[in-house]
Amino acid sequence: MLALVAMRFNKQMKAKYEALKGAGKPGKVALTAIMRKLIERANVLIRDERKWAQNAA
Repeated sequence: MLALVAMRFNKQMKAKYEALKGAGKPGKVALTAIMRKLIERANVLIRDERKWAQNAA
């Protein structure tokens, strides 16, 4: 569910999803890529002991 929300409201995630869809990937594959990106970002935050901060840009 988080991937759906990220895909809808996060500009970077939405751009990634649209790029994958534009490249001919099925929706589920593109959504799975978004899930993977979220997991990677969460792992980096945990590794670096940081908290999430929204980009101002």
